[in-house]
Amino acid sequence: MKKGYLVLQDGQVFEGFRFGGPADAVGELVFTTGMCGYLETLTDPSYAGQIVMQTYPLIGNYGIIPEDFEGACCVRGYVVREWCEEPSNFRCQGDLDAFLRDRGVPGLWGVDTRELTRIIREHGVMNAAICDEVPADLTAVKTYAVTGVVEAVTCRAASAHPAEGEERFRVSLLDYGAKRNIVRELQKRGCTVTVLPAQTSAEEVLAAKPDGVMLSNGPGDPAENVYQIEQIKKLLGKVPLFGICLGHQLTALAVGGGTYKLKYGHRGVNQPVRDLEGVRTYITSQNHGYAVDGTSLPVGKVRFINANDGTCEGIDYPDLRAFTVQFHPEACTGPKDTSFLFDQFVALMKGGDR
Repeated sequence: MKKGYLVLQDGQVFEGFRFGGPADAVGELVFTTGMCGYLETLTDPSYAGQIVMQTYPLIGNYGIIPEDFEGACCVRGYVVREWCEEPSNFRCQGDLDAFLRDRGVPGLWGVDTRELTRIIREHGVMNAAICDEVPADLTAVKTYAVTGVVEAVTCRAASAHPAEGEERFRVSLLDYGAKRNIVRELQKRGCTVTVLPAQTSAEEVLAAKPDGVMLSNGPGDPAENVYQIEQIKKLLGKVPLFGICLGHQLTALAVGGGTYKLKYGHRGVNQPVRDLEGVRTYITSQNHGYAVDGTSLPVGKVRFINANDGTCEGIDYPDLRAFTVQFHPEACTGPKDTSFLFDQFVALMKGGDR
């Protein structure tokens, strides 16, 4: 076993053992609390630029299952307490070590992830390095920033995905780092989906005459995506629109609202979200480091809030035929409490209300 180190930007060092890719890496260290779904985490493009740490101690026990991938593996590094060297699952087609090694992603196991989580919760998200030797100079770690990640993870060309059964609607999905299950959820509801690169102009989108437009999840600081925000401004009010995660944040910026960085974000599959227009609280899957300032919106109304910290989790724009949510109704690993939002999007395309 080869020793390795996780070095935080404040100089704290955690010793562990290397697996996965052999290279060193610097990234923004974040933690996720899911007890399952490590495959979906590793293949979620929203983690681009980040070193992901799992709070659940045993990772890799059901191996690698390509059918469960949500996209490309974009993480900068992977940190776990214990990884399973001999996975057991009838669908397994490989192990975690080989998966990371094939993609050049460095991993570190045997680390005190409990203490690391406490540090991040207390001090907030910070940069870190996975390395073979503790560097004497931490400048590269301290100055690292997650930038340009939407352009890095978006698709390079448009692609069409036919509806299951009879086609009822045509949806254009702007890919800011989209998870594959967004497409699947729409296909199941009779939608033919055209996935478009993030650089696609509003004029190109509208020229195809879609019945609705979806804005996907994605990584990074939403305010950095100036071009995408301008295109959403042109789309609002022209066609029914549904935004998820980064798409939610970009829409708020497009109408003149604001966003801000959370102390350590919401990442996991057990985030409670309260519907302000009803009596329900939903358990949701989330992965984001930024939030919308619900008090900054000149139009629209906050529909959902996080039951833990009161942050904005969803906004309705009834006059613009649009709605957005911060959480993930398409989450493959569950919970699936909020998948009904896709039905509401279909209803909006029919010409009705949510």
